[in-house]
Amino acid sequence: MGRFTVKLAKSAGFCFGVTRAVDTAVKTAAEQGGCYTYGPLIHNNSEIERLGALGVKVTEDYENFDSSAGTLIIRSHGVKKSVTDYLTEKNVTYIDATCPFVAKIHGIVAKAEGTVIIAGDKSHPEVIGIVGHCNEDSKVIVIADEQELQKELENLKKSCENALIMVAQTTYNSSKWQSCKKIAKKYYTNIEIFDTICSATSERQREAESLASEAVLMVVVGGKNSSNTTKLAQICQQHCPVLFIERGSDIDKAAIKKLVGDDGGIVGITAGASTPAYIIKEVHKIMSEILNEDFDFMAEVDKTFKKVYIGNRVKAVVVAVNNNEAVVDLGTKHSGYISAEELSQNPNAAPADVVSVGDEIEAIVTSINDAEGVVHLSKKKVDSVLGVEKLSAAMEANETLEGEVAAVVKGGVIVIANGVRVFIPASQTGVPRDGKLEELLKTTVSFKVIEVTEARGRVVGSIRMAKKEINDAAKAKFWETIEEGQKFTGEVKSIESYGVFVDLGGVDGMVHTSELTWNRIRHPKEVVSVGDKLEVYVKSFDPEKKRVSLGCKKEEDNPWTKFTAQYAVDDVADVKVVSITPFGAFAQIVPGVDGLIHISQVSTERINNVAQVLSVGDEVQAKIIEINEEANRVSLSIRALKEEAPAEAEEATEEAAEEATEEVAEDAE
Repeated sequence: MGRFTVKLAKSAGFCFGVTRAVDTAVKTAAEQGGCYTYGPLIHNNSEIERLGALGVKVTEDYENFDSSAGTLIIRSHGVKKSVTDYLTEKNVTYIDATCPFVAKIHGIVAKAEGTVIIAGDKSHPEVIGIVGHCNEDSKVIVIADEQELQKELENLKKSCENALIMVAQTTYNSSKWQSCKKIAKKYYTNIEIFDTICSATSERQREAESLASEAVLMVVVGGKNSSNTTKLAQICQQHCPVLFIERGSDIDKAAIKKLVGDDGGIVGITAGASTPAYIIKEVHKIMSEILNEDFDFMAEVDKTFKKVYIGNRVKAVVVAVNNNEAVVDLGTKHSGYISAEELSQNPNAAPADVVSVGDEIEAIVTSINDAEGVVHLSKKKVDSVLGVEKLSAAMEANETLEGEVAAVVKGGVIVIANGVRVFIPASQTGVPRDGKLEELLKTTVSFKVIEVTEARGRVVGSIRMAKKEINDAAKAKFWETIEEGQKFTGEVKSIESYGVFVDLGGVDGMVHTSELTWNRIRHPKEVVSVGDKLEVYVKSFDPEKKRVSLGCKKEEDNPWTKFTAQYAVDDVADVKVVSITPFGAFAQIVPGVDGLIHISQVSTERINNVAQVLSVGDEVQAKIIEINEEANRVSLSIRALKEEAPAEAEEATEEAAEEATEEVAEDAE
């Protein structure tokens, strides 16, 4: 019997979008004690069973979903816009784990006007979701293959349809898509075609076809209801027999022997985007054992382990961590070491911040010393490659990411995100020209990816764009919910002579000087400073001009209310002169309420200049002769008190004389 070689396609298994969705569900379930997904998260029964054991349950009824049961996860296939609109309207807590490449298609068809052609399986949840994001006025056509496309295009020609766009399901057959593009261009030279097949899908299909062309058998692993896995099987069938299985237990030894014969050769294994790594590994092991029963399988595996070479990407288990490095087990007789500098792109991170004992990681071999049995590796190089792919997807999906500012360099700062050094130009940091970039060092910032050069591993980001998006969202929400009388606690951003500007959370409102305090002030700086927190309320607003007028004075602190409760006309008050004018003097009765002593009420004698009699700061007694509550004005008089004093003295003298006369009369008697 000939020797068989079992080859595994490099790109087999989970893609970025599926990994992202699975990780999100597992993390949510762990944090919340369980969660739900709307429909099966992926098309793989084994993985669904594993997730179920971790607390990830499935619901098919989003309209009757009880939000108290936990968070609802939108799977990577995406859903119709009406679904997320409904969940938002009903305040259902959900996480949208739609693959960024699928979300990109949603954005394309939502903006389209005219006819939208979608190449894909009309019953597939991804295609159903894409259709659900199309403009209501658009004509939507879903085609399965070239024949259906040609038929639909002929019908469109008859109806004189002109405005067309064409997209593809992310897992659509790459070869069919190329044929569809050629056909579409023949009918409509102005048709707008978007290449929306996921790059990982295209690569997986190319690898599968290449491997199938040299194999005597292809084993395709994945769910039978998985669209992308089914397409892999169809592609491979054009070159060799195919065994389509979901897990290792589905393998029939007798059937395998019958399919491959006795001459030996290559048996290829590929897997769909929804097939987890542990199932692929299981299938690989079983196939190797069946096909090479006369060989010691573990010995063969051990031989392959010993083939460690520089540039080799390997899996390793962390067995020890110290301040300078991590020690890893490669499954060989070598000892593996990863220095702190090669663990992470972040120079501030200690080895213990990056890995822990027991972690399984991927790394690239950088040097080998067979004499000493030592291998040096780099984890950050692998992280960088994978990270650039993730950041590229994040840019396509317009996601906001987080990272730590690791260094200040010429022209900007370096942020570490997904193991990648992201350059943020100074103009995109949000720091003013006269500001210091060093203030960002070692802080966690939100940013947008604005440029990715995958060939060079170069990524450029913008903190300013992320802040703008947050601010724009806050402003939109503010103008949707603002109403008169609404209260805010805001920060004083700037001070002018006529008032202060207060940040209400993305929108600035103005408190006029007269609305700042009940007390008389010359400038707002007398009572507030930049950075102070103020409790304010909305007096009026203009959404078109984006203006908000605020008040700060509290009615319970109104000094006029306190004054009228304490004083009335004809009462005498102790007052303090606060200003002198040509027509009189203003005197404070209580804090916040001044009364006017008219020049005619200053003295019983005629005077031409108030300053001849009174000075600022003088404390005198005055009679309240008038209170105008509508105008909040008080008139005072010193003269009235002086005129009343002689009359009182004369009245006292008359009373004393009468008493003396009465006493003399009594003595005479």
